[in-house]
Order: sequence, then structure tokens, then C-alpha cells
Amino acid sequence: MLKFEELRSFLDEKADQYNAPDFIENDPIQIPHRFSLKQDIEIAGFLAATISWGNRKSIINSANKILDIMGNSPYDFVMNYSEKDLKDIQDKSIHRTFNGEDFSYFIKQFNRIYTEHESLEDLFKVKESETNFQHAIERFRSGFLETEKHRSHKHISSPYKNSSAKRIIMFLRWMVRKDKRGVDFGIWKDIDQKYLSIPLDVHTGNISRKLGLLERTQNDWKTVEELDVAIRKFDDKDPAKYDFALFGLGVTKELL
Repeated sequence: MLKFEELRSFLDEKADQYNAPDFIENDPIQIPHRFSLKQDIEIAGFLAATISWGNRKSIINSANKILDIMGNSPYDFVMNYSEKDLKDIQDKSIHRTFNGEDFSYFIKQFNRIYTEHESLEDLFKVKESETNFQHAIERFRSGFLETEKHRSHKHISSPYKNSSAKRIIMFLRWMVRKDKRGVDFGIWKDIDQKYLSIPLDVHTGNISRKLGLLERTQNDWKTVEELDVAIRKFDDKDPAKYDFALFGLGVTKELL
């Protein structure tokens, strides 16, 4: 087991190694990187993050299919779609359990949100008394999904139900983190990146346990918060940079 300073130095080195532009090439973050308009980046990013389970190549292929359907202009599409457009989408296969019905539901919700707000950032504001995005994600869920039950609700995880909310946390890293390397966008200027957490999945969880950062065996919201405490000791201003370190160690299997 590495001592504190040794572990911080090791993770800083790995974060520095993987937080580089060539990371984009094989990662779903390449999808929003095709755009420059803020709303295009948000919509493409949110949809790419929403379908981010399974292998990365498959995720990117499915995200490309989504962009094609939207004429490669996500914001214009959600603001100007026709009923025929939605009808054509309904029966399409998109990605695993995220189907055409889910996609058309998301399009309608985006239209409503962007009619009322300039940016999705408005729905993710963190309050001063809060330490992470747990409550902000729930407020977003309420605002985006509304109250009427729909099959698509399962695609936006709830920390209140103890989900690690990995895909939303990843999306938030993309939008919030002020990255000097050109990977994360940092286009949300009114939310501090100190509130970000590590997107927790099997790989980041296992690596974190090997490094002694986690004791809990489940990958749930309580574990997200346990990992928050550990990584913020290394850097409380930019904790999410360690996602690159943990991800890189998972891909290279360096610790196996």
C-alpha cells in the first residue's frame, strides 16, 4: 500500500498522462467535441453519456446513429422537429434498451427545457450548503422528466435511490470541469468543479479498492461519496481529474 504522498504523486502522474487530447479519439466525449455551439455540445454530450454502457466502440457507433437522425444539428433538431420526425424515430433501434421511444421522449423534453432555459446548466445548479451533485441531479431529474411516469425515466439514474449515477456524473465532468488539456469542455461557468465526483463503475471501483481508496464493496452512491472524501484529499479544487488516472489504470490493467 502506497503512502499518502506516494499515492497522490502516482495518481497525479497517471491523470497527467491520460488527460490529453488523444484520449478523445476512442471515448464517447468525441461526440460533443464535433460541435462548437453550447447547446449542441450539451445535447450531444447528454445523449452520448446516457447511452454510455457497453464497449466504447459500440457506444460511439450508436451515438453516431443518433446524430445522423438529428441531421448532425442537435439543437436545431430538438427546437424544430416535426411530428413526422418523432413518428419516424419511434420504432428505431438506438442502443441496447435505449430505444426510439426513449429518444423521442428525450427530444420532447429537450424542446421544453430549451424553450424555458438557455442551457442545461440552469437545471444542475449546486446550492451553497451542498458538497456534491446528489441533490442537483435529483432536481434535474424532476425538471427534465416531469412527474408523469414513463419508461424513459430509467435512463436517468437517481442518487436518492442509491444509484452511482455514473453516466450523469461523467456528463457533468465534461460540462463543468475547466480542463486546460482540451478534453473536458468547462462550458458551464457558474458551477464549481470542486463539487464533481468520479464516475463510478466496475473498473474505477476495482482500481480504487486496489489503491486503498475505497472499502465499500458495492458501486453505489454511498461509495461515490466515500471516494469523494478520499480523492479530495489529493486535490479539492479539481477532484475529477483523477477519473483519468483511474480510467487509465483500468484500461492498461497496470495494477492487475
